[in-house]
Amino acid sequence: MLDYLTARELAAKIRAKDVSAAEAVEDFLARVEARNPVLNAVVSVDADRARRLAAVRDADRDATGPLHGVPMTIKDAFDVAGLRTTTGTWLYDHVPARSSTVAARLEAAGAIIVAHSNVPAFLADYKTENEIFGRTSNPWAPSRTPGGSSGGAAAALAAGITPLEVGSDVAGSLRLPPHFCGVYGLKSTEHRVPLTGFYPLPDDAPRSVRVMCALGPLARDLDDLDVALRVIAGPDGVDFDVPPVPFPDRRRTDLTRTRLSVIAALPGGHVARSLRDRVTRIADAAADVGVQVTDAVPDIDFATLRIVGDLIDAVSEVLGPDAGQLSDDQRSLAWYLTALAQRDRFAASFAAFFAHHDAILLPAGTTTAFPHETEWYGDLGGLLVFANFAGLPALTVPAGIDPEGLPMGVQIVGPRWSESRLLDLAAALEEAGVLPGFHRPPGY
Repeated sequence: MLDYLTARELAAKIRAKDVSAAEAVEDFLARVEARNPVLNAVVSVDADRARRLAAVRDADRDATGPLHGVPMTIKDAFDVAGLRTTTGTWLYDHVPARSSTVAARLEAAGAIIVAHSNVPAFLADYKTENEIFGRTSNPWAPSRTPGGSSGGAAAALAAGITPLEVGSDVAGSLRLPPHFCGVYGLKSTEHRVPLTGFYPLPDDAPRSVRVMCALGPLARDLDDLDVALRVIAGPDGVDFDVPPVPFPDRRRTDLTRTRLSVIAALPGGHVARSLRDRVTRIADAAADVGVQVTDAVPDIDFATLRIVGDLIDAVSEVLGPDAGQLSDDQRSLAWYLTALAQRDRFAASFAAFFAHHDAILLPAGTTTAFPHETEWYGDLGGLLVFANFAGLPALTVPAGIDPEGLPMGVQIVGPRWSESRLLDLAAALEEAGVLPGFHRPPGY
């Protein structure tokens, strides 16, 4: 079985002819058949398409793509040419003729997209279930959710079905599921990755969500995140919000020169004791290896985040069927520009904070994975959405197992365009034993 190889390891084996892309696809399909019935993480499998692409990869004698021959899934909100895409709702159910920029770049790098991963309808929940495909379960505890909206992605990764994924994040969708499932998720800086072909609207309606949404990879390995993000990032000539910001080279982080703010909970927010205790222990362990740890909080009125829900509703619904539910204010240009001005002030406060701190470490959720039947999530969104409101990159990394046997993660948040530095810092903390890295769920 090739189940827990990293994407980089699998690509290297295929390039070296130790295994063929065709064999990797068949192994992937066997894992879907064996493990997906319990989880329902993978949907819209197209085995014929995958086999055709595998044959193309195996015929390429000069393959150099970093993901050459690697079969994978991608969140069911990215158009993939010839593959059913639904965004979890019958309204958007279609088979696209053209791939999204992200999917096209992954396949140009050699990847083979076999299927989609399940999502909540309209990507609008912290659980993953919809009327088309049903509910996705957490491989650590099937009675619990893997989170949302990238829940199918995180569950498939943890269960060893797929080695790599790409998700989206407007209010934590790339960070909560990795926390619930014990994997990694990297929300990129806003406008790092083009949104072209993501969350396609019917009838070629214009894209309304132009702020706070960020795309990024999920994986079981930090270096896989780096490889995938470099593949999918950068201007595409269609999404002109994306600037040509280069990635710095990866380098070792000197922990003794690292200034880390560790926050067990944001002001006014509630976080479960097990998560707060874990963050405190991480802070102590980081200090023991020389990190300059503080508990400083940005000089921000976090009550400003109350506007985020209204802003998300306004930008996502103003052109949709639910626009009539918006207030008159929310449909006015004056209201929108005022909200953006508040956002600018919020983001500027974080920029000032990062002049004196390299990163912030805090919980990636208010609880561990909750039961499927849970209907109220408390103040979960506030712990996550601040990074969207400020446009910041945020990395969820595994942080251990709680007393109930459920995974815990932490977020590492940095200044805009600092994804490489966040990966370097997480790698250094893992090497120093401060963070534990990925572990398989029991039974997988």
